[in-house]
Amino acid sequence: MKEIIAVVRMNKTSATKQALVKSGAAGFTALKVMGRGRLVQDESSIIERKNKLLQLAGDDEQETALLIEGFLTGERLFPRRLFNVLANDEDVEGIVAAIIAANRTDNNVGDGKIFVLPVTDAVRVRTGETGEAAV
Repeated sequence: MKEIIAVVRMNKTSATKQALVKSGAAGFTALKVMGRGRLVQDESSIIERKNKLLQLAGDDEQETALLIEGFLTGERLFPRRLFNVLANDEDVEGIVAAIIAANRTDNNVGDGKIFVLPVTDAVRVRTGETGEAAV
């Protein structure tokens, strides 16, 4: 048994839920979280997005520039969605592939992270079943 923890962009929540259902995940929990990933070392990889965001800012260009700099320096946390999925060992590869397919973008940064951890036991509260039967 494994626990799959996926941290994804907020705008990918619906796509991730659909991917989990289609991949056969028995169930999952989703939480709103705040966080940030590794700092961008090569600003040239995000310069186009930075310029596009500044264009969209209109009158608030100065405030938007501060927010973008906060992202680049790691001072700012961003809303993300955290999914917890319990899965049988044989289902993990398909579930992880589905999460990746639903969340990969062309932005070159910020598509999320997936962690796969071992689970020693699970208990279904209603019936008392344990192990993989509880999943």
